[in-house]
Amino acid sequence: MAPVATAKKSGGRKGWWFGLAVGIVLMAIIVLASGFMIETTNTDTFCVSCHVMIPFRTAWQGAFHGGQNPQGFAAQCVDCHLPHGNFYQYFITKAVTGIGDVIHNLYIDPYTYDWIGKADEHRQRFTFDSACRHCHHVLTPPGMPRGGFLAHRAYLRGDTQKHCSECHPHVGHHNLRDKVRAYFKKPPAKKT
Repeated sequence: MAPVATAKKSGGRKGWWFGLAVGIVLMAIIVLASGFMIETTNTDTFCVSCHVMIPFRTAWQGAFHGGQNPQGFAAQCVDCHLPHGNFYQYFITKAVTGIGDVIHNLYIDPYTYDWIGKADEHRQRFTFDSACRHCHHVLTPPGMPRGGFLAHRAYLRGDTQKHCSECHPHVGHHNLRDKVRAYFKKPPAKKT
């Protein structure tokens, strides 16, 4: 009887080790695929796959943050529109925002939607101070105008509750209003 009991125990161990190996391989695949998906969806090219984002990209390309600066550096959409704290916060906000964008775009009429009004209304919700501070480390550089210096000093001290995009509302999208209005002109009615 003893040999049968030993065989059952070793078979159980083999199954456990097999399950562990399969679990590790699957976890590696999921992690690698997740990393690939996060990187793929972090580009402006991906964002404009929703055609309603085209005028926002066009306005961004003409802005300082879209590469119109002495360094030629262009921030991606996620560099400003996702928080830069911890990975969990970044990932959850990315997922919720992305799903919300897809659902939202299924139900709106892009030609009658108030893009500018909604952008102004929700700017604080979709532009994060942690994103600004991720690149802008020195907020009081030498030669800064007095008003900017005082405002940034108050911000750094915590003497104000203002957010970056309250004082710098259109820094990421040059002539956004014009680009949106031109792109979403009501198409001519079709003759029947």
